[in-house]
Amino acid sequence: MPVRETVNREWFNPNIQLPYQLRLDDFALAMQDVYDFFFDVNTLFHDRGLPRLEEVLRPANMSGTISDMMTASMARHSRSLCQNNFHNGHPDLIVRGRYQLDSIQAGEHGVEIKTTRKRGGAVDTHGARDQWLCVFVYEIDQVTEPAAERRATRFSEVYLAHVTVDDFRRNARGELGGKLIN
Repeated sequence: MPVRETVNREWFNPNIQLPYQLRLDDFALAMQDVYDFFFDVNTLFHDRGLPRLEEVLRPANMSGTISDMMTASMARHSRSLCQNNFHNGHPDLIVRGRYQLDSIQAGEHGVEIKTTRKRGGAVDTHGARDQWLCVFVYEIDQVTEPAAERRATRFSEVYLAHVTVDDFRRNARGELGGKLIN
């Protein structure tokens, strides 16, 4: 039977300086929203004899799904940020009311959201740029047997920093590919 994961607020750095009036509670509530979603979906799947969502989605789909959920949930809980309405616009979260229709292809004011399973938070991006970047690292238990006893997917690390072009390194895919943040 699925178990509902909960956010351990003691793991947050209470001394961090957050941009755009963000609060630690915004992060905790958004993470809990994701935990609740997986609990609800996996309970439904379990009751129908289906594997967990984590076992159904491919890794890139899983990362994209969690990233989209974190972006939407952070926007819902934030006092000053909203979701960028431009399809694949940058950054994911922008200052509410700063751009027409809260939509911008490439804005300077906001936070880019990424998710990954890579410890340390290295992520592919759409190019090096000066920006606020938030990376949520998550863990999926794919080894415990029987599968019904696997631990709920959980966030293990959260990084938030203002990065510059110098913080990026060239990706093997070349200039047109993504960049990998160090």
